[in-house]
Amino acid sequence: MDKYQQILKKVWGYNSFRPLQHEIILSVAEEKKDTLGLLPTGGGKSIIFQVPTLAMEGMAIVVTPLVALMKDQVENLARRGIKAVAIHSGLSKDEINIELERATDGYYKFLYLSPERLETKNFLDRLPYMNVNLLVVDEAHCISQWGYDFRPSYLNIAKIRSILTDIPVLALTASATPAVVKDIQDKLEFKQQNVFRASFERENLVYWVKKTNDKLGQLLKYIRKISGTGIVYVRSRRLTEQIAYFLKENGISADFYHAGLPHRTKEHRQNAWKNDKIRIIVATNAFGMGIDKPDVRFVIHLDLPDSLEAYYQEAGRGGRDRKTAYAIMLYNASDIEKLRSSVEKSFPPPKTIRKIYSSICNYLQLPIGSGVEESFPFNLFEFSSRFRFSPRMVISSLKLLQQEGYIEFTDEITEYPKLKFIASRQDVYRFQVENPIFDPFIKGLLRNYTGIFERYVPINEFYLAKMFKSKVELVRKYINKLAELEIIDYKPYIRANFLYFPHGRLAEKEIIFTKEHYQFLKSRYIEHIESVINYVENRDKCRSQTILEYFGETDTKPCGKCDVCRRKAKTSFHKK
Repeated sequence: MDKYQQILKKVWGYNSFRPLQHEIILSVAEEKKDTLGLLPTGGGKSIIFQVPTLAMEGMAIVVTPLVALMKDQVENLARRGIKAVAIHSGLSKDEINIELERATDGYYKFLYLSPERLETKNFLDRLPYMNVNLLVVDEAHCISQWGYDFRPSYLNIAKIRSILTDIPVLALTASATPAVVKDIQDKLEFKQQNVFRASFERENLVYWVKKTNDKLGQLLKYIRKISGTGIVYVRSRRLTEQIAYFLKENGISADFYHAGLPHRTKEHRQNAWKNDKIRIIVATNAFGMGIDKPDVRFVIHLDLPDSLEAYYQEAGRGGRDRKTAYAIMLYNASDIEKLRSSVEKSFPPPKTIRKIYSSICNYLQLPIGSGVEESFPFNLFEFSSRFRFSPRMVISSLKLLQQEGYIEFTDEITEYPKLKFIASRQDVYRFQVENPIFDPFIKGLLRNYTGIFERYVPINEFYLAKMFKSKVELVRKYINKLAELEIIDYKPYIRANFLYFPHGRLAEKEIIFTKEHYQFLKSRYIEHIESVINYVENRDKCRSQTILEYFGETDTKPCGKCDVCRRKAKTSFHKK
């Protein structure tokens, strides 16, 4: 048992690695090679960089665009006694500076960064002084314009390699076509091609496509036929609620989930489903990130996704216990028309995009030239209503502005209340003596929250109220008064999407979409949706083979279980 297996056993309690995990770890940690790991959803990507980092001196920098996922991993590491921090657009400049300073001082083993942080001065100034042992690029397909989720900020990763000259890069993704695999390595400036590829084949997953004008009837049929828990994916928030209500009306335990729900509601419903208190969760694609429930028996799509990559990841949440599970797609002719008509909705004219950009900046009260490397909370639906744009048009424009590098639009971030003492210890003591009414409250803060003079510490206002046997409103009154007197700095609870402006607000004429690049983005989007349409309309080729071929695996056999294989077998039997 080598040191990596010992760490796996000691920290995570696992006796052995999953396929390819150990080989990838040896490639980056022992051979110091730039490495790309292609591991399907649920393949245990985080273990691959967490284990070798713990075996080496120094810290890993982990780049990921998924703020909720990085926060989840930081919390999981903390539960194991491992120090990690996530730096993202939801933090204030003061918070970011404090945590980057602590990372430079060697306090953390893992520094998680959203990609837009890589080009900021406060990060680049400190990077040469950080003891970095590994540069990890999660969701590595985001660096490729050929991928389905291109993020220009990922291109900054190659720039920091000139600073981290002897540090290997570990790139990880759950879905990438052959063109994307090559592009990832080129963009990350791999010294040599080095890919570890797990097969995308899921032998226990039965792919099934059903063309029907009675989706709800078919949905009930499948749910009643297949036992166990499941996920039903739809495209709109409104539909999540309607379908969940329909299922409950038909005696099936169900609830709905989408990005617009309060954080506590989302957490409650996710946990209820994980613990089998709810059988079915009806959701938009906001549901699934970090979901590790192994016994999901079916994933049903009532709407067509935008790409086979997205479908593969969502369908792959079924059957992680390696027992039989079903990935079912229900569609009709109008779904095909809707998907094709989505092209124009997803690509507003550049003139409209520029108008939305200017309106957003006005909404944020951001003058031209200001806001460089700053983040701002952004309520998409409030903005759309106030400026009379359709939310779909705004989202499409934001995606295109992001793909051109003008903004970064984060997933929803929830930050709980935090505070830090900004007065010195001596001044705080003097304040307590001069203001005895605040003395018990300040003592309670100091007793319950360590490090509160050095950094921003999350606080629980309800716990403090219970401790002081008072109402939470009084606790907040004390906090706000201490902040007003500049004894503390207080960051209240916030739940919002954030917009980050790497270059600040630009004049409208500076927002340039070249005809060639705009057309390239549009044609790439069309290719992705056509791959989905070809998948559902295909009647001759095994579903599993179609997906595998899309991801570059051409030497495969029919699964024998999907609707195409079953129909062929039945036809062959009748012919005999």
